[in-house]
Amino acid sequence: MKIVKDKISLDEVKRLAEEQYGDMVKAVIDAEKGFMAVGGEFHSDAEKVLLEREDSKHEDCWGINIYPENLGNERVVFDSLINIKPLSNNRSLFVENEGIRLKIKEVVNKLIQW
Repeated sequence: MKIVKDKISLDEVKRLAEEQYGDMVKAVIDAEKGFMAVGGEFHSDAEKVLLEREDSKHEDCWGINIYPENLGNERVVFDSLINIKPLSNNRSLFVENEGIRLKIKEVVNKLIQW
């Protein structure tokens, strides 16, 4: 697992994907602080790292799946068990709030050199 605060290459993302699932890597984005944890078997593992090491808040952490070989909107999928947050009005695996999805995309596009 890697905490990403500065830009990483697409090749690095592909390498992290190959280590776990082949064509996909799990990531957790801190949408408020603007960084992410990439890799690991479960989104909850990456979230735990951000909560413990980076003082992230649970309500700011959102799980995504990154498909580095895909193009455009098919690269990021907003589904994860950690996204179920009834207190934040998110009652599904999908990030329902469009504003939060846009923040997540901004962080991902800022940090990954597509």
